[in-house]
Amino acid sequence: MPVRTQTRPHPATPGGADSRLPWWALALPALAFAVLLALILNPSDAHAAAGDPAVAQLLERAQRLLAR
Repeated sequence: MPVRTQTRPHPATPGGADSRLPWWALALPALAFAVLLALILNPSDAHAAAGDPAVAQLLERAQRLLAR
């Protein structure tokens, strides 16, 4: 007994879905990249925050533990 095969539906028409990005989806990563690049090129502008000495000691101990 022959079995009927189902026909495939017609393929979707191209351009049916809107795949445009909003302007900020490209602008924000580009801005972040430019800021980080500027900090790398001129590190004198990137000042370290005056922190608690306990935090500095904690980070120093963690660095020593990782160096072992």
